[in-house]
Amino acid sequence: MANANVSATKAWLMAARPQTLPAAAAPVVVGTGLAVHEGFFAPLPAFAALVGAALIQIGTNFANDYYDAVKGADTEDREGFTRVTQSGLIPPASVKRAMYLTFLAAVLVGVYLVYVGGVPILVVGLLSVASGVAYTGGPYPLGYHGLGDLFVFVFFGLVAVTGTYYVQAVTYLADPLSVSVRPEALPLVAVVASLPVAALSTDILVVNNIRDRETDAATGKRTLAVRLGYFWSRVEYLALLALAYLVPPALWVGFGFSPLVCLPLLTLPLAVRVARTVLTETSGEALNPALERTGQLLAAYALLFAAGFAL
Repeated sequence: MANANVSATKAWLMAARPQTLPAAAAPVVVGTGLAVHEGFFAPLPAFAALVGAALIQIGTNFANDYYDAVKGADTEDREGFTRVTQSGLIPPASVKRAMYLTFLAAVLVGVYLVYVGGVPILVVGLLSVASGVAYTGGPYPLGYHGLGDLFVFVFFGLVAVTGTYYVQAVTYLADPLSVSVRPEALPLVAVVASLPVAALSTDILVVNNIRDRETDAATGKRTLAVRLGYFWSRVEYLALLALAYLVPPALWVGFGFSPLVCLPLLTLPLAVRVARTVLTETSGEALNPALERTGQLLAAYALLFAAGFAL
């Protein structure tokens, strides 16, 4: 009865989970802000990086929806947002097909980025797509073995920010289709600037896994929250927050940036409010809003960080 009242369009939106797109956009925004600061802004590569990141995020969402359902990790006891495969809103085969088509679209966008950035971008792109599938699919799903946090930190933080910066900088520093990495297009500051995005993106997953800890443990999904327990998962959340808010002052003091790079510190009150919920709650009723607010925190932080670089 409930499923019959959900339109096909709404069901596909639920599967795509547009509320997760800040995690895809944030690294591109920060990498582009840094490129502006360094005089390497290239609008077309930046736009292609944004579209590619969004497609990889949506493809990963489809993969999670499909594989968690067929593996039995999604049950009626789950307190998170509705999964369309498990709830019967969309047939499993359709979700699986949408996953492959979305990743194919990401690869097609990536062709242009490979032309700009060469073989290094080809390797990074293929690894990103493969990891998006392997997060919950394949013979050794990363999310089921406590590696999901590392996956998000690396691919939605380090790789996404530095990759966005690289494809813009390399347009000024090298010919198309270069074979090797151009070190001058991948400075240390780009790696440092990626750390807050990596940390806050991972915190989104930490909230998700704290909320689902009991049901994940019951279905054999050994996320890091299942392995660490509530206390250490909350320590992880706070440590990642601390990393995010230590980087801007470090860039100001240690790398010679203007104090404007500390603009993300304006989001600290929101971070404190969300942290209070994460530190005291375990129910979906409390943590679902905290999950969304952590995404909003990431978006606001990224916009202010990029503005600080650009200004």
